[in-house]
Amino acid sequence: MKEINEKKAKILYDFLDESKLFHGTVVKEDRSLMNVPFVTGDEEMDAKFIKEAKAAGFENLKGHRTVGGMRASIYNAMPIEGVEKLVEFMKKFEAENVK
Repeated sequence: MKEINEKKAKILYDFLDESKLFHGTVVKEDRSLMNVPFVTGDEEMDAKFIKEAKAAGFENLKGHRTVGGMRASIYNAMPIEGVEKLVEFMKKFEAENVK
């Protein structure tokens, strides 16, 4: 299970590390394998992403109420395919929203 969780986290963190829109909020050495917080740096863009992600079938991406941003929970029950679909959606959103 640990190996699968590491693979899922790597898929998402690798994207965040390369993204021109999304940015992880935790330094590499402190990153979680289960909860991946990220932001765009713009509250309106974060809200737009959350709204469009929900419409696309991605639930519970809104970050903690005191921290804001987004948070992907990729616990054991989340299959690798789910993380891959999220990253695919994030890439599409980025392409449509980065000038």
